[in-house]
Amino acid sequence: MPMSRKRTMSLKKKLVLTGVTGALVTGAAVTTMATGNAAAPDVVCKGSTVTLSGEGGAPAASSGTFPVGTKLKVTNLDNGQSTTVAVNGPSGSCVLLNNAAFDKVREPGKNLIRRARIERVGGGAAPAGASGGTAVTGAPGTAGVQVPPATGEVVCKGSTVTLSGEGGAPAASSGTFPVGTKLKVTNLDNGQSTTVAVNGPSGSCVLLNNAAFDKVREPGKNLIRRARIERVG
Repeated sequence: MPMSRKRTMSLKKKLVLTGVTGALVTGAAVTTMATGNAAAPDVVCKGSTVTLSGEGGAPAASSGTFPVGTKLKVTNLDNGQSTTVAVNGPSGSCVLLNNAAFDKVREPGKNLIRRARIERVGGGAAPAGASGGTAVTGAPGTAGVQVPPATGEVVCKGSTVTLSGEGGAPAASSGTFPVGTKLKVTNLDNGQSTTVAVNGPSGSCVLLNNAAFDKVREPGKNLIRRARIERVG
């Protein structure tokens, strides 16, 4: 075979190999980019517990962290059940599920999810410094209800208060105050109040156990929308 023809074939082989190598490199780059652009779950409110508001209606949630319309996916890590709901109003928690939503992730006999994963899957971002609602500093209660003025430091203004479903002597859990802090919770709609010590963490400013909540509860309700919370010790 003439030398010039050998050189021509050798050059063609090099061009083919270069093209294949380039394609492989390009493919790898595309794969890398695709992998790198895969959206990671937007896990929010890490360490928060989740409980229920006691409200009826279709599955929904209230939140003191995210605006109305935000979609949140709540997973109970103890039973693997999850539900996705839209925020429809304010509360004192990162997420507070209504009855229908909580039933989708509930463990039998429990009203509190201690090991929860909360993901934002749609809607608005968490506003900076969200307080959870309109401030209530101790304005008059409903008609005919006399509410004495605050004597301690009013905290977590605008927060709602609900119950953890836990038994024992009156107590509270909190994501804002350390164990041992004494908090006075007043239901501005009936004038009833209770003072409790924080005995553990939660995803709320204050989450009352059953015995404490019964001291301020309105009949048939598991949520205090108009609450005043004071730090008294």
